[in-house]
Formats: sequence, C-alpha cells, structure tokens
Amino acid sequence: MTNLLGLDRQGLADFFVTLGEKPFRARQVLQWIHQRGVTDFSQMTDLSQSLRDRLVAVATVEAPRMIRESQSSDGTVKWLLSERGGSAIETVFIPETGRGTLCISSQVGCMLNCTFCSTATQGFKRNLSADEIIGQVWFAVRRLNELTDGEAKITNVVFMGMGEPLLNLLAVKPSLAILRDDLAYGLAARRVTISTAGVVPGIDQLIEGTEFALAVSLHAPTDELRERLVPLNRKYPIETLLAACRRYIEHDKRRSITFEYTMIEGVNDQPSHARGLRRILDGLPCKVNLIPFNPFPGTPFKPSDDATLYAFQMAVRSAGIVTTIRKTRGDDIAAACGQLVGELLSPSERRRLVQTQLAQQALSA
Repeated sequence: MTNLLGLDRQGLADFFVTLGEKPFRARQVLQWIHQRGVTDFSQMTDLSQSLRDRLVAVATVEAPRMIRESQSSDGTVKWLLSERGGSAIETVFIPETGRGTLCISSQVGCMLNCTFCSTATQGFKRNLSADEIIGQVWFAVRRLNELTDGEAKITNVVFMGMGEPLLNLLAVKPSLAILRDDLAYGLAARRVTISTAGVVPGIDQLIEGTEFALAVSLHAPTDELRERLVPLNRKYPIETLLAACRRYIEHDKRRSITFEYTMIEGVNDQPSHARGLRRILDGLPCKVNLIPFNPFPGTPFKPSDDATLYAFQMAVRSAGIVTTIRKTRGDDIAAACGQLVGELLSPSERRRLVQTQLAQQALSA
C-alpha cells in the first residue's frame, strides 16, 4: 500500500499515471489530504467512484499516532508520535507573537553523536520516510485546531528536531515540496529552515533549485574544540564547511545562513572564542544565533550565565555580524533545543552507519 501522505505533487501525478489516471488527479488529492485533512478516500467526492474504490485497494493516507502530549507553561507543546516499526519521535510547536514554529524530526534519533545534545546520546534507529516527516505537520495542524479552536497557526517549519536532515535528503526533499505547495501548506521559502551539523555533500546538493533557509550548527571557532563537540568536524573541518556555505550563498544572494552556537559554560563562551568566531565568519553574509545550553540527565555541561551570554553577543556583534540570543522555550517539558530523545543504536553502530550515509551522499552529489 502506498501512503499518499508523503507524495508531493509530482509524486502523486506519477502515481496516478501508473493507475491509468490523468495527472491532474494529483491536484485534487493533494488538497483533500493536506488542506482539508481528509484521509478517507470515500469522502473525496470529486473523484469518480471507481477511482475511490481502487484507491482503497492500493493506497492509504496514514498519519502518525500520538502517544503522549506535553504542554509547557510558556505555551510550547511537545508530542511523542508513534511511527512504523514501533519507533517514536518527538515534534514540538513553539508559539510566539505573530508566528508559530513547528520543529520536526527527520530521523529516529541521530547518528552524529554531538556531545551536548540529548538526542545524540540516545542513539540512532533509522531515517524517516517522507510520509513520516510530513505526517508530523499534518498531525500538528489538526491537533492545534483542536487545542486552540483554530487560533494557533503554523507559520514556520524548522527541520531541527531529531536527526540530521541532510543525511536523509531522499525523504526530506519531497517533504519540502509539500510544505511549499500552494495546494498543501503554502509556506514561503524563508519560513522553512533546514538545520545541519555540517554535512558538506548535503549542502552542495541543496545549492541547485533550493530556496530554503539554512542553519548550520557551528558551536566552536576552532577545529580542535569543534571536534570535541561535533565529531563530524573530523570529516568536514571548519574551513571545508564554510567553503560549502559560501558556495550556497554565492549561488543565490537572496539566501540566508544562520550559524547556531550553543553556549556552554567554560567550554566555548570565552572572549577568545568570540574573537575566533568573528575571524572565521569575516566576509560571510550570515547571522549568529546564540543558544543557551539546555541541560539533560547525565550531561557534564552547564549553560553560560546571562552576563557571559550577553558579553559574547556584544563581542560578535561588534564585528557587524547580526547576533541574536534564542529564548529557551519548553525546557520544563524537555522540548528545548537539544533535549529531544529516542530509543536506539549503540555509538559503534552509529559510527559505521554515518560512514555509509556519507559515502552514499558523496556518490550522489
């Protein structure tokens, strides 16, 4: 059975052609699924009865099921969602004045083993399929309507949940197309952000025909320190990573890059680190987003205090680099940046898997 939830307009058109139907059926079904939230083919009344009967036999529209819902005192909502094979992922909605951001996952767990991230300490299980990725958005739209009587709206989507999206581009790309499609969610490109720990081949694959915002997890100004925090840096050191970022920007000057920088007490938050950050980002159009470290059980790290955080911001900003501080949201329900978790593979298995994934990326680049 084909789950139509994860097919973009072209994918749906191709699917209907295999059934001997006209490609325009894709437009109809895309609207039924994503704009009207209909999963029952019998209710898709502008399709012929014979087609509806056939769809029942060969296709499905199956969204993830909610296992648990947590609501923060600041309005943030976190859902634990059940996916195929008994997997569970976390999806977070963050309400703000004039906007609502949905943080979605692209993998069950994460294979990159960043030392300051709770998701990484849990291990890795598998990539999510396109229907499992976009299914988070489909679910959240309907659940928020129930919770807020239609008042809360998703205006932005960020691939900043569990997983590394650039190691799962086969599923991420159709999800991006659905998010942008006017017959589905109709989000402007600048309202969709893809976050990466620095998978250079993936950044290069985004260069052609991609309009979305890119967020790069930097977290350190030197290779020595970044390798401690982001082991992927051993394969793609800072110079290589920033060269890819420049290629991404140079291809289309309208694009934006945000460098995420988690502030960890005594590790990467000193004046020398701020000076190093200014040096490596010199001349690169970008923004720096400082993220107070969000603690989780078993971590040796602590967040920088407010005085250190603001001093670091001023030091980087003095070089003309737009520098913001991300407000921590949802930390009372473990929904803040770096706190999403899953149940999953051992570190040695993850290392082998990431090498396989990177080799596949290099071959397809």
